[in-house]
Amino acid sequence: MDTVTLSHEQLKKLSYKKLKEVGLSEAHAQKVATILIHADLRNVNSHGVLRTEHYVNRIAAGGIDTAPTISFEQTGKVTGIVNGGDGIGHVVADEATNKAIHLAKENGVGMVTAINSSHCGALSYYVQKIANQGLIGIAMSQTDKIVVPYGGTESFLGTNPIAYGVPAKRNKPFILDMATSNVALGKVLNHKEKNEPIPIGWGVDEKGESVTDPNKVVSLLPFGGVKGYGLAIVVDIFSGLLTGSKFGPHISKMYDDLDQKRKLGHYFCAIDPEMFTNKEQFLEQMDQMMEELRNVPPKKGVKQVYVPGDIEHAIEARNKEKGVTIPTSVYNYLNS
Repeated sequence: MDTVTLSHEQLKKLSYKKLKEVGLSEAHAQKVATILIHADLRNVNSHGVLRTEHYVNRIAAGGIDTAPTISFEQTGKVTGIVNGGDGIGHVVADEATNKAIHLAKENGVGMVTAINSSHCGALSYYVQKIANQGLIGIAMSQTDKIVVPYGGTESFLGTNPIAYGVPAKRNKPFILDMATSNVALGKVLNHKEKNEPIPIGWGVDEKGESVTDPNKVVSLLPFGGVKGYGLAIVVDIFSGLLTGSKFGPHISKMYDDLDQKRKLGHYFCAIDPEMFTNKEQFLEQMDQMMEELRNVPPKKGVKQVYVPGDIEHAIEARNKEKGVTIPTSVYNYLNS
């Protein structure tokens, strides 16, 4: 597969330009491009600039409002709702994150849902933003159906990601961002873009049989069998039912009906450790836990034990120095 390597600043400018051309405001286009580059810097390319073309197509079709009225209603001392006005999800989710941080700093905890949103990108961006404020972050988002329930043959749930961000004193934050499917659909799409086979267990065909050809994937499987299935339901409860949004098979498809508003729901939580324990001690114990985990003797064939977020932090530092590699086809679109 042909690839192109660019600095993350160059790549961000290209994505920003395409988003601005289709009608997003300068601030909104910058925010979306920033979050896409966050993913590419961490080599989570499935949620990076690869998605720009889809957002442009949905905006052009009328499925995303380029000038949304985004509002916030505080419903309690530590709770609130951001109404995204059918705007682009990255901006809506970022606003909900900011409100959760504000409430947590004021009252110790902030829990904010977002409604009338669309696909919001990598959840790691939002929980890392919360962790960088010295708070514990939790984020969940519903997605349209693509995952079969445990023991089923037809998809019902989305990949329904969940993410956590936890600050430390000396170390970079603990970041866990995971789909409740074996993989995110974006990874299958990334392999399709690269014309590369996928591992067994990622996707199944219409008969429920595992396939290696990304073009034959009809549904994904939950990770860990019944455990991932159960967690996927929890995510849909928090980001769907709790927000008054649709759930599972009733959510509009991301890549179909581009002219339809998706009305997605998200959930964000920020927690100040000081409300439960001595914060300085908590941060120091996070460092101790992370460092002790890394010092666990690795088994044969494994270089070392990593803490969630370690590999991505290292990749980000490397990519900032050496550049981000993307498929030539994606570069050609961005540069067109």
